[in-house]
Amino acid sequence: MTRLFARHRILLPILSLAVLLAATFYMQPRAMSYFGVNLLFNLAVPIALATVAQMMIIMVNDIDLSLGAFVSLVACVTATFLHDTPVLGVLILAGLIAAYAGLGVLIHRFELPAIVVTLGMSFVWGGLALSILPSPGGTAPPWIRSLMTVKPPLVPMAVVAAVLIAAVTHFLIIRTGIGTVLRGVGGNAASVARAGWPVLRLKALAYALAGLFGVLAGMALVGLTTSADANIALRYTLLSIAGVILGGGEFIGGKVSPVGAVIGALTLALAASFLSFLRLSPDWQIGAQGAILILVLTARLIFTRRDGQEG
Repeated sequence: MTRLFARHRILLPILSLAVLLAATFYMQPRAMSYFGVNLLFNLAVPIALATVAQMMIIMVNDIDLSLGAFVSLVACVTATFLHDTPVLGVLILAGLIAAYAGLGVLIHRFELPAIVVTLGMSFVWGGLALSILPSPGGTAPPWIRSLMTVKPPLVPMAVVAAVLIAAVTHFLIIRTGIGTVLRGVGGNAASVARAGWPVLRLKALAYALAGLFGVLAGMALVGLTTSADANIALRYTLLSIAGVILGGGEFIGGKVSPVGAVIGALTLALAASFLSFLRLSPDWQIGAQGAILILVLTARLIFTRRDGQEG
């Protein structure tokens, strides 16, 4: 059993989600319904998309401390420009993705620490968001609102979207050649360069993908909340990092799991609902979410070490 969990690290995130879901249903049996599950995972889709965005950065051995501010900026653009002047809104969002790709080029070209550069960019994104929406407001474009509130048969939209996000990113990162090379950049960039691949362009691509999923996260968030705020997604920075690690990813070596990252995001979203059922003060909920993350990571470390000793 120990070796099974160590070698198939996706099993631990799945078990964590299952245990938390069972505990939630035990405490609140009425949540075991279409409507209940929809409420439990209501905000899981933007968190999952943000987690995948962070995974793209972690995959190449970097870390993004500006993601929450970036998603907030996208939300502000979506609720204003994309709603009022769609063409201009699309151009701005495309420009933001290009800016993210340029960030990857800058970090790699001048060998800058990503953690410092992205921390600085968080203030840039935050300032731009405030200039667009100094106070909460704006309106979600009707088509985004309709998409995020559609009610598929059998299972809620949040679950369907999570499965689609996991499937698409798994195919892109695990099954395609370019995904394998991108993971190779995180594993051993020098070997990838010796094989003739342009590492600079690969870094730019990884950051562009992160920007794309960050844009999708901001749009999805506005579709659910119907309006925006310059600080609406600041917590997504830490939630996205936690989701990647909870899902079996590591900070070095290009070791990531797209499916695990989505499951990690679902677990964190469910944890918030579970802690609300416990009537835990909001001031303590963030700490409790951290405790859940520490428990899962400790379990993973124990399984890994035991497998090493048995091997």
